[in-house]
Amino acid sequence: MRRRPATGRKITDGAVRALSLVASAVGIFFLGWILLEVARRGAGALGPAFFLDLPSPPGVAGGGLAGAILGTLAITALATLIGVPLGVLTGAYLSELGQGTRFGASVRFCVNTLMGVPSILIGLYVYTLLVLPAGHFSGWAGAVALAIIMLPLTARTTEDMLVLVPDSLRESALALGAPRWRVTLDVIFRAARGGVVTGVLLAVARVSGETAPLLFTALNSPYWPTTLSGPTGNLTVTIFNYAMSPYRDWQQTAWGACLLIMASVLGVTILARALIREKRR
Repeated sequence: MRRRPATGRKITDGAVRALSLVASAVGIFFLGWILLEVARRGAGALGPAFFLDLPSPPGVAGGGLAGAILGTLAITALATLIGVPLGVLTGAYLSELGQGTRFGASVRFCVNTLMGVPSILIGLYVYTLLVLPAGHFSGWAGAVALAIIMLPLTARTTEDMLVLVPDSLRESALALGAPRWRVTLDVIFRAARGGVVTGVLLAVARVSGETAPLLFTALNSPYWPTTLSGPTGNLTVTIFNYAMSPYRDWQQTAWGACLLIMASVLGVTILARALIREKRR
């Protein structure tokens, strides 16, 4: 067999490495630019009033986004309570029971398809399903829309993490006479808990910046979120409204809300990366 010269392969390898380095540098540059720009424009809006006061009337300086912050936390927490258990159970089924079955393949196909559905379509679906019959917007509908977005991401991450658990652990636990459900809960999930928690955190970060589904479901409100049965204030729709307004004070408040969301998502992502590193170690 004729040996190929190594010169061409080395040139190709060097070119690919250089292109990868340039692409990574460009991505990091724009990410840093975005972070610095949002921090520069939004840092001035962050103060005690931003976190403690309600929005001011149009054209009046001052005010804050306390109601929107609480509404975002409430909607996200409720979406997590709905979407995460369903996603984790779906991922456990696909990993432990649905391997090689026709129904499992169908569920996996639906999960993969749902991951690619635009969030605005999910908002329209929940609007038709919950908002129209009720006759009004609500935080509950917004939480359902965000839960639908979280479900496939949590399911796929859970399945991937459980599949990585060695089969020897399953076989050892089953050989001791433990039932399958006990093996899955006490052995498999315990071995993959770092990856599963990471998937949950990434799903929460994924829905933290969603605007389109909430426009069709929760809408917005300038008042305290005493109940989720009506329009509920949230940061993303508030950013949309304030950024489109002609008032400079509202525009700066929108930048402050962007900075708050960005810092929260960045913190959750760093926590998820730390959990992944701990899992690998």
